[in-house]
Amino acid sequence: MATFLGINLFGLFGQLLVGLINGSFYALLSLGLAIIFGLLKIINFAQGAMYMLGAFFAWMALHYMGINYWAALIVVPLAVGFIGVMMERYLLRPIANEDHLYSLLLTFGIALILQGAFTHMFGSSGMSYAIPEELKGGNRLPFMYLPNYRAWIIVASLIVCAGTWYMIEKTKLGAYLRAGTENPSMMQAFGINVPLIVTLTFGFGVGLAGFAGVMAAPVYSVSPDMGSNMLIVVFAIVVIGGMGSIGGAILTGLGMGVVEGLTKYFYPEASTTVIFAVMVIVLLTKPAGLFGKEA
Repeated sequence: MATFLGINLFGLFGQLLVGLINGSFYALLSLGLAIIFGLLKIINFAQGAMYMLGAFFAWMALHYMGINYWAALIVVPLAVGFIGVMMERYLLRPIANEDHLYSLLLTFGIALILQGAFTHMFGSSGMSYAIPEELKGGNRLPFMYLPNYRAWIIVASLIVCAGTWYMIEKTKLGAYLRAGTENPSMMQAFGINVPLIVTLTFGFGVGLAGFAGVMAAPVYSVSPDMGSNMLIVVFAIVVIGGMGSIGGAILTGLGMGVVEGLTKYFYPEASTTVIFAVMVIVLLTKPAGLFGKEA
């Protein structure tokens, strides 16, 4: 057994891998929340339910329609994003000028309805989703065994997160998105369809949760409460990174996953609360978050 200063390296690196995997999902979900709040000022409490929908849609697509994992990675986020588009257009837009609390309560209600409906249809016990054949197996590294599918999760989430950040921060489309939400009247004067931009932005943010749900299906049990278990942690991560900070959501999501993994190794009793402890410290020292802008 390899040790260094009394530390079991196999155990340490194993927990770091778990932390990176959890961090990958945290980054995707918090990125979607940051986009929706940062650009639209909507507090989407249904993001966890959209993550759950992504996993269930992937499971149903495979078992009822024979749609494999790779096709589900494309089809399911589009389907979940479409649900987000309908939510924004017919439920959130009518209360767009009201206090943020209204959107929070509405999306929280939607999350409860979806979770209750899927619990009624499928029960509360989880269902399994097979790892695709191409990603089975793994590689033996010096201090750990790296399953191929776990490596895929980390790489895929990094690519999606980096691509999303680049699109929003560095492209003309991203400039239109930011301008359309910051000064809609001016953009409409230039002939830009601002309501369509808002709807598609919300759909994209929700679609990221659906994408994370598909990737989570082979790793975690597909169950109705998988989204609610993740949501509170993800909201804490968004607060730590800075509400609305795109880059902050990505970096903090990955970083908090690693912190959680290290805590599970060195002090397991605190692993479920360490992220909230960090949130409290950050709010006391930098209320806008690590990457947020002071009001």
